[in-house]
Amino acid sequence: MKDVLLIALFAFGGAVCAGAVGAVVLRLVRHRSVAVSLTVIAAVAVTAMLAGTLAVARAMFLSRHDLGVVTLVVAMAAVVSLATALLLGRWVVARSHELSVAARDFGEGGSFAAPPRPATAELASLSRELAATSEKLAASRERERALEKSRRELVAWISHDLRTPLAGLRAMSEALEDGMAEDPERYHRQIRTEVDRLNSMVGDLFELSRIHAGALALSPSRMSVYDLVGDALSGVDPLARERGVRLVGEAVDRLPVEVDGKEMTRVLANLLINAIRHTPADGTVAIAASLRAGAVVVSVTDGCGGIPAEDLPRVFDTGWRGSSARTPVPPAGAGLGLAIVRGIVEAHSGRAVVRNVPGGCRFEVTLPAPDPAPA
Repeated sequence: MKDVLLIALFAFGGAVCAGAVGAVVLRLVRHRSVAVSLTVIAAVAVTAMLAGTLAVARAMFLSRHDLGVVTLVVAMAAVVSLATALLLGRWVVARSHELSVAARDFGEGGSFAAPPRPATAELASLSRELAATSEKLAASRERERALEKSRRELVAWISHDLRTPLAGLRAMSEALEDGMAEDPERYHRQIRTEVDRLNSMVGDLFELSRIHAGALALSPSRMSVYDLVGDALSGVDPLARERGVRLVGEAVDRLPVEVDGKEMTRVLANLLINAIRHTPADGTVAIAASLRAGAVVVSVTDGCGGIPAEDLPRVFDTGWRGSSARTPVPPAGAGLGLAIVRGIVEAHSGRAVVRNVPGGCRFEVTLPAPDPAPA
């Protein structure tokens, strides 16, 4: 038992000395390639074994022949180990280089393509993470391009819509200034109408800028969707009478919602105004509210005749006006109403969708139902 302990002590001492030297070398080459580190690790393992074996052999007073045999066996093991480490290191370095090239292309704006040849589990996991990140960035770039296109269209439309009333205001003011207006009162009324229209457009732009900037401050409180619909119907009733459109709001359940009353009233008003403007005279605009799958759904159905299927995904885009059949006529805004609807609804953790129905289309606003009030 004493001899065994002595052998273990000599072997441990030799291995520790070789390991300490190897740790120092690894620290010195820590910034080099993986191949160098693997070679050093293999050399440390073989050297530790060699040092322990030789220490034990000398302590046991082996013959010169036996000591030479042990040394030769350990040396052959060292050569094989070092060669294997070099090959493995070169393979790992090659896979790492391929991954670096793919990541460089990905960083220059392209999509990430994982190297075709197999790699270690860690490199394969890194490839999957880079591929997932590439997909997210591609989707982000696509959203950015769509947003930039929407902004350019918005600038073009706003420029046109502002130029028209401003030109009219200038012409009417010049006519009044020169005393050429036959009916000054009518000109004054028209000027006020155009100013109100401009004020509405500027208000919509301000609201939309707050939504896009994430600065829309909500003050939610529990209220009845029945009251919200009633307020919205009261606000748009004069427009409906002027257009000869009948408003129907009988299918509205008294459901509680937790929303910002002012902003949600604006959502419903925008939907109703949009529906009234695109429904022909003697048509009907119906608003309904019900509980569906644990959420409150408010729908507005018009008689516009439907929207082309290819245009449905763009209905809530900023500045979208659709085909000429749905292009608003004065005093319509700049195509911002539905974009504002989507922004406000999403700020309430809801969603806004549109689909065609027989004779028209239906806009649906889905809001999360509030938790039951405590008893």
